[in-house]
Amino acid sequence: MIKKIYLFLAALLLLPFTSGYSKAEIIVINVEGIVNPVMSEFITRSIDEAEKEKAEALVIELDTPGGLDTSMRSIVKRIIASEVPVVVYVSPSGARAASAGVFITLAAHVSAMAPGTNIGAAHPVEVGGKMDKTMEEKAVNDASAYIKSLAEKRGKNAEWAEKAVRESVSVTEQEALKLNVIDIVAPDVKTLLETIDQREVESSTGKQTIQTKGIKTRYKEMGLRHKILDIISDPNIAYLLMLLGFYGLFFELTNPGVVLPGVLGALSLILALYSFQTLPVNYAGLLLIFLAIVLFILEIKVTSYGMLTIGGLVSMTIGSIMLFDSPLPFFQLSLKVILPAVMITTLFFSLTVYLAVKAYKRKPVTGAEGLIGLDGTARTDVYHEGQVFVHGEIWQSWSDQPVKAGEKIIVEKVENLKLKVRKAI
Repeated sequence: MIKKIYLFLAALLLLPFTSGYSKAEIIVINVEGIVNPVMSEFITRSIDEAEKEKAEALVIELDTPGGLDTSMRSIVKRIIASEVPVVVYVSPSGARAASAGVFITLAAHVSAMAPGTNIGAAHPVEVGGKMDKTMEEKAVNDASAYIKSLAEKRGKNAEWAEKAVRESVSVTEQEALKLNVIDIVAPDVKTLLETIDQREVESSTGKQTIQTKGIKTRYKEMGLRHKILDIISDPNIAYLLMLLGFYGLFFELTNPGVVLPGVLGALSLILALYSFQTLPVNYAGLLLIFLAIVLFILEIKVTSYGMLTIGGLVSMTIGSIMLFDSPLPFFQLSLKVILPAVMITTLFFSLTVYLAVKAYKRKPVTGAEGLIGLDGTARTDVYHEGQVFVHGEIWQSWSDQPVKAGEKIIVEKVENLKLKVRKAI
């Protein structure tokens, strides 16, 4: 028993010294979709975490059609400055590293692809519209020099990298391996890690040997915050959030005190404005949508026999199509979203107009106005003075023509609690 106690105490004393020899982890993250500020922040924070935990390596499973140049450069700079080896793995089968994804892949300490993937087509495109010839030439030259420097730094094929920018060439994973664009072709992460074991790379702190054998692999998912921001950065979602914001605020202004629609509307508009920061917004399109909303609201106040509604419908359709000005398909609104949204908006405001007009034309049923048009009986002879029996009550009355007692009358006007009546025909 005493021997066991001594062994236990010895283990406690040695624990601080033995804990430092525990094996580091390999962190694996998955990034899919447009290269935007959300992806940039997620990758940057993942590298920060890997450095803090002294991870053996960070593996980025990448599938992207491209995206924003500023976000791409932010990711590339953080990869180059990383103290932990970063492995970019284009996967799964069917994935691609296009446009900005080419730069990210070439910047990695180890670049790999899964079977059935492709890489290339890195020609710069102006997200907010078309560039003139001079600006396009400057952008192409800048991107070519940047990608060549990345390829040369990692010992890759700089000539092909330049062609990917200037000629938008794209290759399969096997072609990329033969052309020395990537280091490895691997069917899955497990095989990839086995392949790069004992591989020497150059990190920001100097040469390192990646050890993967027997090292625990931890998959890290994008947090809820990043997932929400990534979802609302989609142009279709941003567009719907903007419309919901308009609906909510309009409902709150027309029905003061309801509160909930106003709160939800304001929240939706704020989220839409955040999304617009990452998207190529055409302000002419945005103004056309504002104009459409104004026209729909004016239809409630002005009798235009539907002309304002038609104008609003045309304005919203054109504005929606123009809203995001980019040749890139992933920065454009889908017609499958635009058409239902425009129709629902038109129906929403048309119904509001119909109910408002209906309420305006509805005959009052209470108060003095509710007596106009009612029929009754003359209780006395009525001319300049007299009494009538209307709605179960006796009223003082007058008429422009004589009415004999007992005759049927119709109320024409109410003035100072006195009824103007005429003989019923």
